[in-house]
Amino acid sequence: MANLISVAYHSRGGNTRRLAEAIGAGAAEQGARSHLVDVEQITDEDWAILARSDGIFFGSPTHIGGPSATFVAFAEETSRFQPSAAWADKLAAGFTTSAAMEGGKLGALQFMLALATQHGMLWVGQALRAGWNTSKGSPADLNRLGYRLGSVAQCNVDEKPANMEESDLLTAAEHGRRMARLAQKIIGEPTLAEGSR
Repeated sequence: MANLISVAYHSRGGNTRRLAEAIGAGAAEQGARSHLVDVEQITDEDWAILARSDGIFFGSPTHIGGPSATFVAFAEETSRFQPSAAWADKLAAGFTTSAAMEGGKLGALQFMLALATQHGMLWVGQALRAGWNTSKGSPADLNRLGYRLGSVAQCNVDEKPANMEESDLLTAAEHGRRMARLAQKIIGEPTLAEGSR
């Protein structure tokens, strides 16, 4: 039974969903089972899957220097798991999107980091070195925006999600692969009995 990596996200226009899908695909490429959770429509089954997950990615568009109100509402709902430390020692990571190159993304990622640490989770940053930082670099470089705390994408306000930079999607996919590798290394692959919890 493979490790389970969940991606809990809110997406308003579709950009953050595309990043969530890339992360889930990366985790699956590394041999993990991946599950996407749209927190705006979260179900009891989704909550049960999050409880069984070895790792959880948190994702939101950046709004006014932080995550969306919908994501914050989801974060507040998770507080019911805090007293029992139900999410302690799970892996955690974050991702966000905004129109500007920086655009307050750091604030959104820091909110997710705080959420994870409140639950006693283990944060998994982005391992890719910063790209597009020399005269020979380009927007096609992986981690072109240079974030290490999480995965980010810059999305023009006048373009559709289909026009997202491929390098941002590839960077996110590598983040998904990294969490899956770490789950295998730190947690190990669950037995059939553990996987059926």
